Amino acid sequence: MARIGVLALQGAFREHAAALRQLGAEVREVRQLKDMDGLEGMVIPGGESTTIGKLLTEWRMLEPLRRRILDGMPVYGSCAGLILLCREIEGSDQPRLGVLDATVRRNAFGRQVDSFETDLAVDGLTGGPLRAVFIRAPLISRVGEGVRVLARLDADRGERIVAVRQDNVLATSFHPELTPDLRLHRYFLDMLA
Repeated sequence: MARIGVLALQGAFREHAAALRQLGAEVREVRQLKDMDGLEGMVIPGGESTTIGKLLTEWRMLEPLRRRILDGMPVYGSCAGLILLCREIEGSDQPRLGVLDATVRRNAFGRQVDSFETDLAVDGLTGGPLRAVFIRAPLISRVGEGVRVLARLDADRGERIVAVRQDNVLATSFHPELTPDLRLHRYFLDMLA
């Protein structure tokens, strides 16, 4: 049974924890540095990336988490989690982990009222399109050479990157934890193998 931490400082951590438990993972909500001991992977949920980044810094968790990821611990970030994982955030100097060679644009699709759902083909997932929920979602505007694009909106035009993987780092603009489809969480758990 995989031991997965879900960063529980703010945001949709309960939904991620529930999805991972359904897949048989042992889940620990991470609120302080000692909660990371013995974990095999980490999920950083959606929420407010600025708030999560400030709390990680204040509670001296940012650098230890960054080191664990750079040392190979698998991590998955959705929405705000994606923002925190990226090396560059357009127009912002907010705290971040910076372990993903990508640039992200916050709130790229507009405000809360502009939230939407769509079906996405995600590279590496079988069983047809994945229902993706976008809520004040970011957009990946640039990826480095080692970053594999897993999904795009308007894929036929090659635009709007919304899911990527770089080695042990998985990130999505959308919220798979808000749907009953567990395939993306399964994909993450498979990264631990």
